[in-house]
Amino acid sequence: MTYQTTTRQLTANGVDFTLLEIGTGPLALCLHGFPDSAHSWRYLLPELAAAGYRAVAPFMRGYAPTSVAPDGMYQTGALSADANALHEALGADENAVIIGHDWGAPSVYGAAASEPRRWKRVVGMAVPPGNAMGRAFATNLEQTKRSWYMFYFQHALSNKVVPANDLAFIDMLWRDWSPGFDGAVDAENCKACLRDPAHLAAALGYYRASLGDAPHTDHYDAIQTLGRGELTQPTLYLHGRNDGCIGLEVAESARDLCPWARVRIVDDAGHFLQLEQPATVNRLIVDWMKMA
Repeated sequence: MTYQTTTRQLTANGVDFTLLEIGTGPLALCLHGFPDSAHSWRYLLPELAAAGYRAVAPFMRGYAPTSVAPDGMYQTGALSADANALHEALGADENAVIIGHDWGAPSVYGAAASEPRRWKRVVGMAVPPGNAMGRAFATNLEQTKRSWYMFYFQHALSNKVVPANDLAFIDMLWRDWSPGFDGAVDAENCKACLRDPAHLAAALGYYRASLGDAPHTDHYDAIQTLGRGELTQPTLYLHGRNDGCIGLEVAESARDLCPWARVRIVDDAGHFLQLEQPATVNRLIVDWMKMA
C-alpha cells in the first residue's frame, strides 16, 4: 500500500501548528530538533503508517510554518506541553506513542513523564534520557567543548553570525555533527523554517531558555523536572556512534544512569541518525512499538 503524506494546521497550547500526517490508527507523534524540521521524519512516517499508526510530525513551536510562541516561551517544558496538547487536539488515546530527536528527545521525556496516561511507548534519539546530559556538563570537559554552540547562542553576537551568508552556520553544524553525511537537503529544509528573523530568534530561544535568562514558568519548570526522572513507559534510546554533537560516552552513561531505558547505538551514523541510517532506525523503532 502507498501512503500519502498530507499537511494540516491546528492550534494546540496556544500555538498554530503545521503538521505532516500519514496513516490511520493510534497516534505516533514525532518531534524534531535543531537545526532541523518536520521533514527529518520523511523516512520514518511511512513506516509507522504501514505498521498501523497515524504518524504525525509537527514543525515545532517557532519553526515556520508553525507560528512563533505567543507567550514567548521556549523552555523544554513548553515543548512537552505542546506534545500533550497535540495529543488532545488530535483526539488520540492511551495507545499513542511518542518519538523525539535532539530537542524533541527531552520534549518527549517531559511529555511522557508529566501525562503518562497519554503515551504507551517512548523513543528518544541523540539526547539521552534522565540526567545523562546534566552529568556530562558537570564532569565531561570533552562534551562541554562539543556543546560550545549552546553557550555561544547566549551571546548577542550570535544574532548576527547565525543568519549571515544565508544561515551558513546551520550548514556547518550539519557537517560537524554528522561527519561524512551530505545533509544539504535537510539543512535547507531547516533554513526555510528560520530565514524569518522572528523564527530564528525562536529557535535560538530554546537554548536561551535552557542556559540563559529567558522567560520561564513554574508549570513548565515542573514538567522539565519530571522529564529528567524515570519514565514509567517502555523507553528506547538511539544514538549514532559517530555523533559529533553529543559524545558516544554520554549515550553509554545512560545505560547506568537510566537502567529503565534500552540504549542502542547505531553504527555508521552521526547526530541525524534517522536520516543517515533510515532502514536501521526505522526497524528499531517499529519493532519497539510492536513489542507487547
